[in-house]
Amino acid sequence: MPLLRFHTAVLLLCIGICARCAPTLQRSANFQGDPKALVLADKAYEPQIKTIQLYPSFGARENELLPAVVPIGQPNLLLEFDELDRPVERYYVRIIHCNKDWSKSGLSDLDFMPEFNEFPITDYEFSNNTRIPYVHYRFPVPPVRLPGNYVAAVYRGSDPEDIILTKRFMVFENRINFTRDGNLIGPGRAAGLNQQLNFTVDYKNVEILNPMIDVSVVIRQNMRWDNPITDIKPSFVREDLRELEYRFFDPEKLFRGGNEFRFFDLRSVNFPGRFVASVDKNANPYAAFIQPDRSRGGEAYSQYTDINGQFGIANLDYDDPLSADYMEVNFTLESQKVDGDVYVAGGFNYWNLDDINRMSYDPSSGSYKAAILLKQGWYDYQYLVASSSTLPPMHFEGSHFETENLYEIFVYHRPFHLNADLLIGYIRLQENPR
Repeated sequence: MPLLRFHTAVLLLCIGICARCAPTLQRSANFQGDPKALVLADKAYEPQIKTIQLYPSFGARENELLPAVVPIGQPNLLLEFDELDRPVERYYVRIIHCNKDWSKSGLSDLDFMPEFNEFPITDYEFSNNTRIPYVHYRFPVPPVRLPGNYVAAVYRGSDPEDIILTKRFMVFENRINFTRDGNLIGPGRAAGLNQQLNFTVDYKNVEILNPMIDVSVVIRQNMRWDNPITDIKPSFVREDLRELEYRFFDPEKLFRGGNEFRFFDLRSVNFPGRFVASVDKNANPYAAFIQPDRSRGGEAYSQYTDINGQFGIANLDYDDPLSADYMEVNFTLESQKVDGDVYVAGGFNYWNLDDINRMSYDPSSGSYKAAILLKQGWYDYQYLVASSSTLPPMHFEGSHFETENLYEIFVYHRPFHLNADLLIGYIRLQENPR
């Protein structure tokens, strides 16, 4: 018996050593097998990560339509996302401080975080009776010490390189005052296409040595980071009044008004809403077909209310967000083939133009088509063109100065002693409010 126990112990020891020496599964690569590279932007790094949202949370779901921008000292941002058809994973979040151009700043974690910069995600729930099961994760973003641009990076387990998603947010400290001036649009055709923001910044409460160098202004339209106007310099500096005046006469500093967003209502499978032609319940997952679209490039402006390119998750059939199912949404754009790639874009894919939302051309029907897996809800979208020719991105949508748009102005200051950009001013402006 002692000899038998000795051989058993040796066998168990060998099994343990082999297990420890066996290669572990490397997950710090994307679904194509390439190593994951951190991108300081809104991005899902794996195909099963869906419906990433980051928004102010004050107890109401309607806040998911607001930008992820909050005053300093108010930890009221909530990160939510789904992982499809997977068991519960152990995820952690790390906060990254960025400069005005979304490059990583030179600050250490201790400079902007009041605690150790690694936070576990412990709040999760399972979907209810959905054709595609998923785990829904929620994470309240912790407070930071400094105002500025930030990225929340979510990674798997103990491997910071095994990133699954990144999402931007901004924290501001309003140390300046804004004064909005009336629009002053240049002559000619630009007046019918563009929207111009004129404003004055009062910086009496900030010690700024050289405002032409130390202050930068960034403006974005409809919460998009794919086409902001960056590094805007003041037209006039009044040092005696400590004011900066911004009046944009340069056409490159004007936003195209664009057009109101197309939209569809998929909050119900049993009673599909506006612009949903049909839902195939025999398909797995369900297949929803959006009514065919046409180009609006040469049409007159038509006024209606949209949600500025965003999306909201809802399920009217069961009145339970966890019962919202994923569906294959089919888009059709009737058009001749154009010189460039055509994409379906909106807040639902963070305005990224990639293989997931690139449309393919079908010569037999004379239309562009795409099928995208989306969660039930209300979606705004547009068709964008990426072309090496002179074809503009809004070729299929048109542009009108009457369009209602949401603008955000970000004012950054780089103090001499810190060598990083701080967000010292923020304001939201509604152009052509309804």
